[in-house]
Amino acid sequence: MTNANDLFAPAPVTRFPVAGSDQTFPVRRVYCIGRNYAAHAIEMGHDPNKEPPFFFQKNPDNIIFGDFPYPVQTDDVHYEIELVVALHKGGTDIAAADALDHVFGYAVGLDMTRRDLQGEAKKLGRPWEIGKAFEKSAPCGPLVPASQIGHPDQGAIWLKVNGALQQEGDLNQMIWKLPEMIAILSRYFALQPGDVIMTGTPAGVGPITRGDVMEGHVAGVGNLTVNVV
Repeated sequence: MTNANDLFAPAPVTRFPVAGSDQTFPVRRVYCIGRNYAAHAIEMGHDPNKEPPFFFQKNPDNIIFGDFPYPVQTDDVHYEIELVVALHKGGTDIAAADALDHVFGYAVGLDMTRRDLQGEAKKLGRPWEIGKAFEKSAPCGPLVPASQIGHPDQGAIWLKVNGALQQEGDLNQMIWKLPEMIAILSRYFALQPGDVIMTGTPAGVGPITRGDVMEGHVAGVGNLTVNVV
């Protein structure tokens, strides 16, 4: 909404399309959980049995619905296929038993990562935004309402690059399940309608180059095809 006293027009709101509907889902915040599949934690050099959950954020306008432009200032961009969760109810100190009542629906998404820049930040003990929250770093598909598909907690999640299988896992391999993620996040943040959670990626992350085609799948939710341009 434009205010007559604004110095300039505010940025447009990012909106997910909703599958089978003319409705849209306006995005407020994007939370991401790190190293939420044991095999991925191990491939990144960490012991999943010793870590409490941790979170970082992307920006709402990082979400795109279309081609992924290869970003600047990097030579090592990695794919990470993820189940995306969208909340239509908020709150603080949400009980895990009530958490799924806050979910509107699910999408297939990619947490694209400038791995070289993230690695430098890790070594220096700095935040990850430069590696994670860059422009157009979260290609996503449409939201599918939970009222239609329920709440996926098992089933295949995979990613192919140029037809070759690179990532493969099962939603039941998440270390921190969705109700736990929502409950823990709500202890630290006042969750609101429009908040989105990217729930982590299975093992097999790796680099892409211009001209590659990424095809992702999450059981019960759908498929996502993204061209790297």
